[in-house]
Amino acid sequence: MVLLVTRSRGPTMTEKVLVAYDGTREGRTGLFQFTETLALKQADIHLLAVVAMPSGAFLSEGFIPETVIDEEKQRYEEIAREGVLLLQERGYRATPHVRYGDPTEEIVRFAGELHADLLVVGHKKHRSLAARWWRSSVGASLLEQSPCSILVAVCD
Repeated sequence: MVLLVTRSRGPTMTEKVLVAYDGTREGRTGLFQFTETLALKQADIHLLAVVAMPSGAFLSEGFIPETVIDEEKQRYEEIAREGVLLLQERGYRATPHVRYGDPTEEIVRFAGELHADLLVVGHKKHRSLAARWWRSSVGASLLEQSPCSILVAVCD
């Protein structure tokens, strides 16, 4: 199932797409649903993986060794490359990006920096989509803060 939340009031061209991808089953579902739902092979596609970093207090207190942080960065760089390869297999070109911080904040910030027309995210279905989506702080935050339309691909 795909849910499209639009921010425009009239017909628009979708030229820049941001695919938020984390390598999970839901992330892959979002990526696949995007390629199956919208024929945007000429769009400027950017794939974003966000390394969720703990607050500055954790880092300054030294609770997380630098090697652990480096391993996470490498893992997410690989996740971004995997997502780009999956898109390439379907005939799309995409540019990988890795950001560090709160996933919702980084997705919204990067969508704004790109002037994206569409944000693609995957979502795991629990109970009803509406109940889960609105209770989720990430889902509610993306709906409230996204500077562009959002395609939500729901994974059972």
